[in-house]
Parts: sequence; structure tokens; C-alpha cells
Amino acid sequence: MKKYFAIVAMVAACTFGMTPSVMAQDEAADEAAATEQVDSAAVDSIAVDSVEADAPAVEETVAPVEEEEGLHKTLKTKFIEGDAGFMSLVAIALVLGLAFCIERVIYLTLAQVNTRKFMATLAEKVKANKIDEAIDFCAKTRGPVAQISKKAMLNLNSDDQNDIATIERSINIEAEVQGAYLEENCSWITLFIAMAPSLGFLGTVIGMVQAFDDIERAGDISPTVVAGGMKVALITTIFGIIVALVLQVFYNYILSRVEALNSNMEEAAMSLLDMCVKSPKCKK
Repeated sequence: MKKYFAIVAMVAACTFGMTPSVMAQDEAADEAAATEQVDSAAVDSIAVDSVEADAPAVEETVAPVEEEEGLHKTLKTKFIEGDAGFMSLVAIALVLGLAFCIERVIYLTLAQVNTRKFMATLAEKVKANKIDEAIDFCAKTRGPVAQISKKAMLNLNSDDQNDIATIERSINIEAEVQGAYLEENCSWITLFIAMAPSLGFLGTVIGMVQAFDDIERAGDISPTVVAGGMKVALITTIFGIIVALVLQVFYNYILSRVEALNSNMEEAAMSLLDMCVKSPKCKK
């Protein structure tokens, strides 16, 4: 029995001896956990404060994205900056020049016909001695070639002007008249081609005069004083040259169409003379 009491006493002593140490360890662990929570909370608060402190700086460094200006808006801005007086004159030259160019393009397009097909049909009618039908066919067809052919057919169908010399002379006269119609209003286009850069250079000269006036008033040759007049001078020159280039392109196209129609008229004239010579109504 004593042995059992001794064992129980030892177990109890060990148990009561270990309990304070375990409690001390638990308290230390609790204190360490609390310290860690406090430290983590402090770190989190510092991080939040730093993020909030840096956020305005980030917002301040972000530059606003500017919208890209379109071509129309850019041209409008430069037009206003280039002195509305001279820029308006350049714009008027462009509008009037384009109006004459479009008129010529439409006229020349309507004047173009299939010359070979037309002359083949006309030759068949003349060969069949259907001169009246040939005249009606020419009258219903547009273009200078049809007008020349109509004049030749009228002379061939007459009684006193149906000799080959008179017919040839009538064809040449009508060809000159039709050629003049083709080149009508082209002189106005060349006028605006020359006028547009001239107006631009005039704006350049006036801009330079304004720059020197600004220098005289300010008594200084700083870039800010000279920039205004120089900008006006350069913008007017640029727009004047652009207008001249645009009109020149249209003018060259018109000249190419006129040359093509003149070639068609020359070819038609040779065919008409050959038809008339072979016709029984022509006086040899």
C-alpha cells in the first residue's frame, strides 16, 4: 500500500509541477500570438497609409489623354491661323477652279463616243446612198465627231456645195470650231492655277511685314515676337501651293481628254473625205 501511495504522490507532484510551466508556456504563446497580431495590424496600417499616400501621386502623374484631331478640324484651325482674309481668297480660287474643272470633265465625258463604230455605221448609210438617214444619225449622236460628220453630210446632200474641195474646207472649219468648244473655259482654270500661289506669296509678304512691325513695336527680335507673322506667311504659302497642285492635276487630265478628242476628229475627217469621194453625189 505504501508503494501505491508513494506512486500516487509522485504522479500528483509531477502533475502539479508541470501545470504552472504549461500555463506559463500557454501564456507565452498567447502573448506571442497577440504580439504577432499587433505587429501584422501595424504593418497593414502602414501599408494602407503608404498606398493612400502614393495614390494621389499616381493620379497626378497620369496625364489626360488628348483626343486626336481629325483632318477637317486641323485644316479649319490652320485656316483660321493663316489670316482669314487671304485664306478666304485662296479658298475662293480653289472653289471656282474646281467648278470649271468639273464642268469641263462632264462636257468632255459626254462628248466622247465610240468613233470607229460611229464611222462604220455612217459609212454603210453613205454607201447605200441614204444621205438623209446619215444626217439624222449624226444629229442624234453627241460629240464633235458627229457634228463634223453632219456638216460633211449636209454639204454632200446639197446641189452646189457637194464638191470635194468645199466638203474638205467645211470639215476643217467645223473641226476648228469643235476644237474651240473643247478648250472652252480652260483659260479660267489656268488663271486660278496661277492665282492661288500668287495669293499665298502675297500673304507671305504681308506676314513678313507684320513680323517686322511687331519687332519695331516690341524693340526686340525674340522668337515669340516674330513667330506670329512668320506663321501667317508660311500657312498662306502652303495652302496656295496645295490649291495650285490640285487644279494642275485636273487641268492636265482635261488636256489629255481634249487631245484624245482632237485625234478622233482628225481620224473622222480622213474617213469622211474617203466616204464623200466614193459617193455618187460628190462632184469630182
